[in-house]
Amino acid sequence: MPTPSRAGRHTVAMPPATAQPDTTHLLYLHGFRSSPGSTKARLVAERVQRAHPGVTWWCPQLPPSPAAAMALVREGTAAWPAEHSAVIGSSLGGFYARHLGLARAWKRALLNPAVHPARDLARHIGEQTAWHDPEQRFFFEPAFVDELRQLETEMDRMAAGAQIHPGLQFALIARGDEVLDWREMQDFCAGGQLTVLPGSDHAITDFPEHIDALMDFLRLAG
Repeated sequence: MPTPSRAGRHTVAMPPATAQPDTTHLLYLHGFRSSPGSTKARLVAERVQRAHPGVTWWCPQLPPSPAAAMALVREGTAAWPAEHSAVIGSSLGGFYARHLGLARAWKRALLNPAVHPARDLARHIGEQTAWHDPEQRFFFEPAFVDELRQLETEMDRMAAGAQIHPGLQFALIARGDEVLDWREMQDFCAGGQLTVLPGSDHAITDFPEHIDALMDFLRLAG
């Protein structure tokens, strides 16, 4: 049962877990129309660089093609040690993070993750602008929706019957998310450490209040 905490927040109580190895390699995946310049990505980068300078940190600009995005992160992290690697993902990046984490048994932190991106992004086909730089434009193609469907099918197959180790998954979701349904996210993130915020929003603008919990989960080396 959820354990109440301040301001109506609740965290799903999990059984004691075996301590996980320290994280030496950390990947951050941003959301749709977002970038490494997002507030959450910058806050995590600043914390890593200040307190854990020995950790390998990578927050790439993801291409609009989901297949290309996943190919980029798979290739860029191919030599990373599985037991010491973790991925953080926000929104669409949270969907990618869960897919990668399941495939490689990495620790994964999901921040308001997209659950059915093929369904939700089908209405965004066409020219798009970047949130952090409206002068940057890209075209979201119909084929990209098919790529998302393929990734969803792959993840469903990986997740079927899989027991999520509580030390491998962290999720922070907001009931006040104006883009995604928090109930779908809650089901999507079942099995790991899950905190449901009573309000907040899709961007989790109160993220500075929760970054310490994220860092505790990641157990960054150094």
